[in-house]
Amino acid sequence: MQQGTLMRKVKSKSWKKQRYFKLQDDCMTIWYQSKRTGKTESAFSISDVETVREGHQSEVLQSLAEEFPPERCFTIVFYGRRGNLDLIAGSADEAQCWVQGLRQLIEPRFFPLTSALVSCTWIRDWFQKADKNKDGRMNFKEAQRLLKMMNVDMNEDHALRLFQAADKSESGTLEGEEFVLFYKALTQREEVLSLFQDFSEDGKKLTLLELVDFLRQEQLEDEGTEELAMELIDKYEPSETARARHVLSADGFLMYLCSPEGSIFNPRHQALWQDMSQPLCHYFISSSHNTYLIEDQICGQSSIEGYIRALKRGCRCLEVDCWDGPNGEPMVYHGHTFTSKIPFREVVSTLGKYAFKVGHPSLGAGCRGWPSAGGRGTWLQYGAAVGPWRGSGAYSLSPTLQELKHKILLKAKKIGRLEDTLDGPGDEAPDVSDDDNGAEVEEEKRRAKVVHPSRGTQHGSALQKDRESLAQALSDCVIYCKNVSFRGFQEARSHSRPSEVSSLSEAKARKLIRDAGNEFVRHNTWQLTRIYPSGMRTDSSNYNPQEMWNVGCQIVALNFQTAGMEMDLCDGLFSQNGCCGYVLKPPFMRDEETIFNPSDPGSWEGPGPITLTIQVISGQQLPKVANSKDGAIIDPLVRVEIHGVPADQAHQETKYIENNGFNPRWDETLQFQLHVPELALVRFVVEDYDKTSRNDFVGQFTLAFTNIKPGYRHIHLLSKDGTSIPPSSLFVHICITE
Repeated sequence: MQQGTLMRKVKSKSWKKQRYFKLQDDCMTIWYQSKRTGKTESAFSISDVETVREGHQSEVLQSLAEEFPPERCFTIVFYGRRGNLDLIAGSADEAQCWVQGLRQLIEPRFFPLTSALVSCTWIRDWFQKADKNKDGRMNFKEAQRLLKMMNVDMNEDHALRLFQAADKSESGTLEGEEFVLFYKALTQREEVLSLFQDFSEDGKKLTLLELVDFLRQEQLEDEGTEELAMELIDKYEPSETARARHVLSADGFLMYLCSPEGSIFNPRHQALWQDMSQPLCHYFISSSHNTYLIEDQICGQSSIEGYIRALKRGCRCLEVDCWDGPNGEPMVYHGHTFTSKIPFREVVSTLGKYAFKVGHPSLGAGCRGWPSAGGRGTWLQYGAAVGPWRGSGAYSLSPTLQELKHKILLKAKKIGRLEDTLDGPGDEAPDVSDDDNGAEVEEEKRRAKVVHPSRGTQHGSALQKDRESLAQALSDCVIYCKNVSFRGFQEARSHSRPSEVSSLSEAKARKLIRDAGNEFVRHNTWQLTRIYPSGMRTDSSNYNPQEMWNVGCQIVALNFQTAGMEMDLCDGLFSQNGCCGYVLKPPFMRDEETIFNPSDPGSWEGPGPITLTIQVISGQQLPKVANSKDGAIIDPLVRVEIHGVPADQAHQETKYIENNGFNPRWDETLQFQLHVPELALVRFVVEDYDKTSRNDFVGQFTLAFTNIKPGYRHIHLLSKDGTSIPPSSLFVHICITE
């Protein structure tokens, strides 16, 4: 990668400043400085970079498309909420040099050494931080500073013994391999070594048969165990001699336990493993609310970045609110608020690039504000770029997910019935029902005294106005997701169709769950239901999606921009099945005659309760609390939460460990009874204990109970934003009994 490259840093169409960008010698940090003053403006770590996008893939760069070709443009995307960095290189070759170089640096590479599975950049980063005087060596004072940074409060005498043992040259400093030895001593895993020795006859290696015994007895691997043992030795044993002898060393054993095969998440469920030939209503669908917003609901910024992030997260149901813009061009924003606006054409272009990264259908939810007659032609012109799919008589009124693959479904108002679109015009009066009529409008009237023009009631002049404003061509784009108002389960069963969908506010949904739980479950076996956040959530907060999934609601729309427990549950549910955004509902939620009621699981003839036993053994290299003071060391505890039907809701936590975020040991056992494990999500949360105030968040990991692998497992923690924080992890033992 070139260093000291002159590029344009772009913030808007009119703000383009030339800056020198340079990769520092540590290959970990990039700084940039002003061309005019020579003063360094900022720097960022490679570990902060999530991805690099080529071309015009941001609003700012799209606005400059006529001035700068895509070959010279790229965007650096950071983890979390940090803003993207849009850059324009002096030439296409320079842009490619930076794009390819950055991509190589941010790819995970593992240090094939010792007792810890750590990335090369991670260990180098620690050395750079500890080497205060930048002489390429580390003295003991710098080593003590390193311990503080690594979140461990170690006895000074013990730390000195480790330091001196690693100082083979007896120079009083550590460099190169000596630092690796010191790091190895710090990361020694006594609990793993003890487990290794329980199955090793000589305490030094696991033979092939000993490894098979461990896999069968502890990991409950019962199919192809010998073949699996051979694969693990070939993949994770660092010694060529040991591999040739088909044995696994202690280092190889630890590397296996820290690998995807040793994770709590069943690796078979990370790929597409569920039946994808069921009707759409038989799946939970990853869904976002006001996808274009990346901040609050009143004054927040609208950005195509919201769509990119949601789609990359596996979201399949997006919201596009279209309103009239200048010169007849439709704009996307939160109507009747002060949010910023983005052109509809940019949204469509973004969907074209990202919608089918996982191949399955996307649902376009929205149209709270239809464009006027002048704007509809433009709307349809841009829509043609996405390709609205028109059905024919050969299609079912309730197609399977597989049949809808690579399609974009528009969820909106529609004139007439689906049958009319498939077979030609019928005699039925136009139906322009809108999911935003009814309860949501009345709530907004009471709250803000503002009624959206397209949200009028279904009576008199308002209905006539809607009929006049809804273009037939636009209506014909709506095939399998026609909005209809919800007027009760009996009314829906008598008059609605599987191709229709109703939207309910979270408050309305909770009332139905409370009053008619089983009817709600039955309704969702044959028709889609969308749930949206209360209009009172102007801060873009979220409701708990679990209670909606408990009755089989498919489209549970959340504000993806807001981190927290609610989005952890969403990510946890949809992290399976290839992250495609669709999760097949349990069989008892696909049966139209089901008697299941989440509020009364005892009335349902299920398999009986299951006992989940979790031994929380240890933690490794837990991160410090954000914005903590220098030298502060966390007092970590682990809380395990069960999210499911009301009878299964529970949480338990370990004691806290004082002043040790580096390698805390808990060795505590937590136990839970699950009556409906098919709907349960398990959330592991690490917090920094504080006796005088609320505990601080450290990390979490959430997954569906059905994706848990029993045995000795590592849990690789995620940040509040859902991004990985290697090498932070928990080591646990999982036991599941009936």
